[in-house]
Amino acid sequence: MSTTSATSATTTADGAPVPPPIRWFGTTWVDRGTAYWLRRALVPLGALAATAAGAFALRLGVSGVRISGAAPLTLLLTLALGLCSAMAGLRNWKILTEGKESLTGWAAEEKQLAGVWLVGFVGALAVYFARSLVEAPGEGLKRAAYDQERATWHRRRAARAEREARRAARRRA
Repeated sequence: MSTTSATSATTTADGAPVPPPIRWFGTTWVDRGTAYWLRRALVPLGALAATAAGAFALRLGVSGVRISGAAPLTLLLTLALGLCSAMAGLRNWKILTEGKESLTGWAAEEKQLAGVWLVGFVGALAVYFARSLVEAPGEGLKRAAYDQERATWHRRRAARAEREARRAARRRA
């Protein structure tokens, strides 16, 4: 099996494209069978539970700072957590709707803003939950790439079959 690019599907021995798997969904998104719809129901619930658990953990952390008597620090910490969550959520939304290659500017910074992405995990989880209500997160991008690769493969296969038919007809004549 070979991979032509980061977003393209792998191919089988005859060159037919194979759909790339999506986290939690595998390749069930292609046929949209029973397993896909079951996962489509469970993934948002899991993402919502993870978002709630993360928000609760952050609330406990902020409460600990508040109890310590550092009231001005509590407000600053709350603002920082909100800003990090908003930035991580915006970045995650762009990744899920347009792909990681489309990130530019501050959203494209992996290592420099790793702390922001880590602290803003609640925003990223909330966006994952919201996106999973619409589709399997990232499905639209993968489906478009897979459909394009399948169309190209079918065109090439038809052209190859046509050339071979012409050659066979010339040999018979």
